[in-house]
Amino acid sequence: MNDVLDWILDTVQSVDPVLRTILAGVAIMLETSVLIGLIVPGDTVVIVASTAIGGPIEWLALALTVIAGAVAGESIGFMLGRWFGPRIVSSRLGRRIGEENWARAQRYLDRRGGPAVFISRFLPVLHSLVPLLVGMSTMRYRRFIAWTLPACVIWAFAYATVGWLAAGSYRELSRELHWAGYVFVGIIAVFLLVVWGIKKLLVRLEARHMALEEPVPASTTEGPDAEASDPSIDATARDPRNGRPDGAR
Repeated sequence: MNDVLDWILDTVQSVDPVLRTILAGVAIMLETSVLIGLIVPGDTVVIVASTAIGGPIEWLALALTVIAGAVAGESIGFMLGRWFGPRIVSSRLGRRIGEENWARAQRYLDRRGGPAVFISRFLPVLHSLVPLLVGMSTMRYRRFIAWTLPACVIWAFAYATVGWLAAGSYRELSRELHWAGYVFVGIIAVFLLVVWGIKKLLVRLEARHMALEEPVPASTTEGPDAEASDPSIDATARDPRNGRPDGAR
C-alpha cells in the first residue's frame, strides 16, 4: 500500500502549488453553484489537493481560496435565482431534481430563514438548492452572505486540514512502518465517518422544519349534526316525532 500511496501523493505534489490551489477553488465554486453541486465532487478535490500541502502558508492559502470559491459559488446560485429562478426550477434539469426536493428546500427556508442558509451548507442536495431559492425570495444578499460565510469557513478549514494531517502523518511514519498507509486511510475514513454522522444528525434535527404540515381536521361541530352534539340541549328533551325540543311548536 505504501508504494501506491507514495505514487499518488507524489503525483499530486508534482502539480504547481498555485495551480493546485486554484483548481481546488474552482472545483468548490462549481460544487456550490446551482445544481452543479449535485455532480461535481468538490469536497474530494479539496481533500486531494490538501494532501500536497507543504507548510502552514500553503495550508492557509488553500483554505482561503476554497472559502473564496465557496462564497463565489453560493453568490452565483443566489444571482441565478434572482434572475432566472422560476425558469431553472421548471427546466429539464430542475424537473430531474424532483418537485419534492424543491418543495422540501422551500419549506425549510420559509420556516428557518437565515439558519437554513447556514445549516444547508452541510446537508446533501439542499446545499445546491437553497442559494437559488434564497435568490428567489425577499432575503437580501447581505443577509445571505452573513449566514453562508461562516459555514463556508468551517467547511473549508475542516477539509483543508484533514488531508494535510493525514498526508503528513503518513510521510513521517512510512520511513519506519510498512503499514503506515493504513494510518493515512484511517484518518480520512474517520473524518468522512464523522462528517456523515453530523449530516445524518442535522437531517434528523431539522426534519420537522422540512416536513409537510399536518392537515387541520375538519370541525365536527358544524353541519346537520351540530345540534345533536350540542351538550347544552338535553337529548331526552327532544320530541321524537319532529326532532325538536319538547314544547316547541
